[in-house]
Amino acid sequence: MPSWQGKSKGSKFGYSCFVFLLKHGGVVPAYMLLRFVAFYFFAFSWSSSKPVYHYLRTKIGYSRGRALLSLYRNYHVFGQTLIDKVVVMADMSNKFTFEFEGEHHLREMIAGGKGGILLSAHVGNWEVAGHLFKRLQTRINIVMFDGEHQRIKDYLSGITGDRNMNVIVIKDDLSHIYAINEALSNKELVCMHADRFLPGNKTVTVPFLGQDARFPLGPFLLAATFRVPVSVVFAFKESSTHYHFFATEPRSYHGRRNQGVETALQDFVHHVEEKVYRYPVQWFNYYDFWE
Repeated sequence: MPSWQGKSKGSKFGYSCFVFLLKHGGVVPAYMLLRFVAFYFFAFSWSSSKPVYHYLRTKIGYSRGRALLSLYRNYHVFGQTLIDKVVVMADMSNKFTFEFEGEHHLREMIAGGKGGILLSAHVGNWEVAGHLFKRLQTRINIVMFDGEHQRIKDYLSGITGDRNMNVIVIKDDLSHIYAINEALSNKELVCMHADRFLPGNKTVTVPFLGQDARFPLGPFLLAATFRVPVSVVFAFKESSTHYHFFATEPRSYHGRRNQGVETALQDFVHHVEEKVYRYPVQWFNYYDFWE
């Protein structure tokens, strides 16, 4: 049973070390330090290493040796995505390049004047993808759980500045539901992850990578209720300096609500599976995802 608690690891001191290197030496020395940090988590963070190793062995089908090597690469690439997030969002000098596949789908959604929902998962680098949405020149609402430790969040906000989009924070009082409703009613785009949930959230169980897994009901219920176009989006790191952005052709889920929820979930799972098999070390769910 998934045990994600809505918080990520790391300390303010750790982030400040990397930011110092980025400001005074650029990406290269930060990446060099990251090798040691990644090895530390690889060697000593068994709570997060165990589920990722199991995923690589049983879902991707790697041998023990390849799974161990890929586990280290997973930590290393994840660290790179965090560094890249700071660099891109703070507009630091960099050599990053980006390929946009399916961007025209998102522009068609905007031109259609109906608003829409963008779904993604904890694979690749969502933060970079979100920052690049400014190319669309429209109001975008990002739905997220505000689970970062406040000191780290405040520190990074001082480095990266305010996001170039509206953030809808998921709260216990469900006020975020009204904010999402208002955004979609105003024909705006709403972006959210659709692969994690917190204890007490309603879920749906479906086969994913060959084994049953639970997904949050909320994003797919929104898609079926509002019947606005839905696109699944990702951004994957393909080299030290290159990212590949993907957006699927929008689809609206009409018909009975239960049927719409099921179809939306099946489409989402299909697209995530396709990308996970293509970029297996960029799976960043460090807990027991499967039942």
